[in-house]
Amino acid sequence: MPRSPRTRLPRTALAGAVALAAALTACSAPGESDNDTGSDSGPIKIAVVNARSGQLSSLGEWEYKGAKLAIDEWNEKGGVDGREIQVKSFDDQGDPTTGTNLARKIDSENYVAMIGTAESAVTIAMAPVLRQAGIPNITSGQADGLVDLKSPFLFLNGPTSTTYDTTLAKYLIEDKGYQKIAMITNNGSFGKGEHDAFAEAAKDLGVSAVTDQVVTTDQKDFSAALTAIRAKKPEVVFIGSEEVEAGLIVKQARDLGITVPFAGAAPQGTPVFIDTAGEKAAEGTIVSSPYLGNDISPAARKFADAYRNAYGEEAELHGAKAYDGTNILLTALKNSDAATGEKLADAIRATRYDGLLGTFRYGPDGVGITRTAIGVIQDGKLVEQK
Repeated sequence: MPRSPRTRLPRTALAGAVALAAALTACSAPGESDNDTGSDSGPIKIAVVNARSGQLSSLGEWEYKGAKLAIDEWNEKGGVDGREIQVKSFDDQGDPTTGTNLARKIDSENYVAMIGTAESAVTIAMAPVLRQAGIPNITSGQADGLVDLKSPFLFLNGPTSTTYDTTLAKYLIEDKGYQKIAMITNNGSFGKGEHDAFAEAAKDLGVSAVTDQVVTTDQKDFSAALTAIRAKKPEVVFIGSEEVEAGLIVKQARDLGITVPFAGAAPQGTPVFIDTAGEKAAEGTIVSSPYLGNDISPAARKFADAYRNAYGEEAELHGAKAYDGTNILLTALKNSDAATGEKLADAIRATRYDGLLGTFRYGPDGVGITRTAIGVIQDGKLVEQK
């Protein structure tokens, strides 16, 4: 439910509270000001929550840059109805407990909305707190468990695992004719979601995995699982794991003599996956993604140019997702006269937005886009499969 109205204080208590607030504000560190954005004036505070340290920090870096680029563009044009948009990044360290504590923090500091996280498990942990606080959250997570929460304050800025993996299974089985498919996934929220979505999609097409290997999220040696896969002589290996782990799996698979292509969803299309696996090992990886590179459309090229000018590096899927999600949020803020809580959530749900990933039309489940395309890694880059 949205936040309850604050109780009116007696005049003497109110004066003391104002004095105390002024003193605390004067002592705040830069970027820590607690401006009240529940009013119709002053800056609008947006939180971006993602891993900025640890193995998943690349996701947080891409997400923050994509969100900030959108916010900077809006501020250059006057913000939202003349109000400046302030953005601050919070590091969840890829940890659900840390994320839950941050959800309480952004509530207490009057942030009107949150962009992130890219880690499904962290977003799932934060969602109950954000729902109770009435803070809309646009996440880059894709696990179907996000939808299962049925929170009216939770929105996805990309497709679910079911969409990614149904598209991928159809391509592998119907277009490529593969029947011997091996699976290797991890036991985290993302890996479980990928495992279940792909296994069900393949089963619907009459194919079951020749071997189904599950590893832990912090595992580094995959020789046992990969040896079992090699023994089954698959035609392709489905991988459901985040960027760094997926790259290590592919690198070790090639060292063990597994030469067949790997196939997966968003993580396998990123520079971190390719760099971790090595360009030669990653060659031929088949990827299901709503964003197959910076040349797929004039809008993508414009975004990529702006991203490169701002940060001196190439944009990729997660930055594009955060850019779309932030633009959707800011459009909803503008259309709702900078509403907060339930009214802002309703405005997001009503927003129709043509973005980098496609055309967003939100349903009651918080999903706004339901298609991906197939790409393949060639010469170190993800290119569209014609």
